[in-house]
Amino acid sequence: MSTYLLEIVTPERLVYAEQVNSISVRGSEGDLGILPGHLPLVTPLKIAPVRIKIGGQTEVIAVNGGFIEVRKDKVVILAESAERSEDIDVERARAARERAELRLQSKQEQIDHHRAEVALQRALNRLNATSIRTNKN
Repeated sequence: MSTYLLEIVTPERLVYAEQVNSISVRGSEGDLGILPGHLPLVTPLKIAPVRIKIGGQTEVIAVNGGFIEVRKDKVVILAESAERSEDIDVERARAARERAELRLQSKQEQIDHHRAEVALQRALNRLNATSIRTNKN
């Protein structure tokens, strides 16, 4: 089965670098599946889990925005932040979701609602990534 190199990089570190069979990501225009030999592409990514297929296994990484660059034999995801699903602290993600929901419900004018919405999206992304991992294994 054909493979290509997938690298997921954040400003702080290299999160992932493996040969993979395929990935699924959520781009700005919708979901994308990337197989070996995909045409070159650069597009922004939304806050969403990246599903990685290697053989019969699925890995999940919570990617919080960024860009994907598809090359002939390599795919690079430049992410604002990224976390392997097995490294996510579920209780911490739930607490972050609750804090963001409370901020969004607040009537106080000094609350930055856009920032609270992004925090909520990130918390839900982390929880979704752990849910996908749990359901796949």
